[in-house]
Amino acid sequence: MKDSSIELIYKDTQIKVLQDDITKQDTEAIVNAANSSLMGGGGVDGAIHRAGGPQILEECKEIRKTKGKCPTGEAVITSGGNLRAKYVIHTVGPIWHGGDNNEPQLLKNAYKNSLILAYNNNINSISFPSISTGAYRYPIEKASDIALTAVKEILDKHSFKEIRFILFSKNDFDIYKRKINHILK
Repeated sequence: MKDSSIELIYKDTQIKVLQDDITKQDTEAIVNAANSSLMGGGGVDGAIHRAGGPQILEECKEIRKTKGKCPTGEAVITSGGNLRAKYVIHTVGPIWHGGDNNEPQLLKNAYKNSLILAYNNNINSISFPSISTGAYRYPIEKASDIALTAVKEILDKHSFKEIRFILFSKNDFDIYKRKINHILK
């Protein structure tokens, strides 16, 4: 197995952790760590909007017209535009303020609501970035525990073909690699 990937099976769902680029994933859906405006931004959000092209932004504008901004912890879905993924699930993670402002629950909701939205749209494979750990400064050690636990809780009720965690940096990949077998067992 390559040093930049790890795989396991949890309740009939293949789980992969990869050091890679989220915009290049061929899962049915990728998750965008969006901001509440849904209008694109920096980091993962900007990369997905650039790679996916203007169709994603146009669909986000339509969502804004009908639903308004996307609250922290919630998720909405658009097409994948020019991406290999057919869909983009946009979720808003919390900004880290020390952990006493409901950040853990909001982050867990971002993962769980993304998976529930995927399940409700018959999406069987999905790729996640490390939500909130970039510009929103959520500590990766804490965020990885929440991400893996949230996925486990959903997989205890629903199954998917494949769930990927796509980590941009070697450090983030190493943290997920170290934790995955302890949480998803």
